[in-house]
Amino acid sequence: MEVERGDRPIVRHVSRVGYVTKVIGKRKSGRVKRNINMKPPKVPMALQQLFLTCRDVFNGPGTIPLPHHVNKLRLILDKMKAEDVGLSSDLQFFNPTNVVKGTPPRVTHTTIYECTNFSLCIFFIPASGVIPLHNHPGMTVFSKLLLGKMHIKSYDWVDQPAVSNDKDVHSFRSSSQLGLAKLKADSVFTAPCNTSVLYPTTGGNIHAFTAITPCAVLDVIGPPYSKEDGRDCSYYKDHPYSSFSNGFKYEVEEGESTCYAWLEEIEMPEDSQMDGIEYLGPQIMETSC
Repeated sequence: MEVERGDRPIVRHVSRVGYVTKVIGKRKSGRVKRNINMKPPKVPMALQQLFLTCRDVFNGPGTIPLPHHVNKLRLILDKMKAEDVGLSSDLQFFNPTNVVKGTPPRVTHTTIYECTNFSLCIFFIPASGVIPLHNHPGMTVFSKLLLGKMHIKSYDWVDQPAVSNDKDVHSFRSSSQLGLAKLKADSVFTAPCNTSVLYPTTGGNIHAFTAITPCAVLDVIGPPYSKEDGRDCSYYKDHPYSSFSNGFKYEVEEGESTCYAWLEEIEMPEDSQMDGIEYLGPQIMETSC
């Protein structure tokens, strides 16, 4: 999902996400003691380690991390917790009380860090919220579900979009471009769970998220989206393989058609707009190389 650069305003209806900003300790008497005059919290070791590893792993556009680098980064993310980025399951966002009915749930995002080679972002998806089917051109993306329960559906291209001569396809949409894709994942994930990794052409590069409960997803993206560099975000609608299979040269074995789908590129869905919020969690310490 594309994340715009620049300043990110705090939006009123998502300010409830909040962050853990105070340390609370207990006296022996059982009463709560608040540490008011405390030093700024240190960067969690896991977050700082993630940043330093990303700096070593991602070498810029046109490159893919080496397998041993992927494993190293995946191990760090597998161990990360919501608290490492200032979040907690006790926050109001994850325990909504006043849900406005009839209003489409709106996804929000915040950026922890971004440079030319990689970015660290968190996506907040309310219950029933959707990040529609979209791609990640030329990117390697690590996704870590920190909190919540969500359904993930993903595909990889078998054949890039091409115009078919099939009359049914043209009656569906005269300028339709369909590409054959193979289903990579179609499952429900519950935090805590292992990190998923997608690559420019494998691993489920085209995916969609649907939140079952309020979710927080940490994404490590390398390199980030950039229209100027040809890494713009495209959106898709999937159609069953049987819908247009007769008009294309690709055939799949009997019984495997449910593992394939035709992906139609579409305009950005109106309800997929995201709001940006300021990152208020632990700050990364940038060190010299």
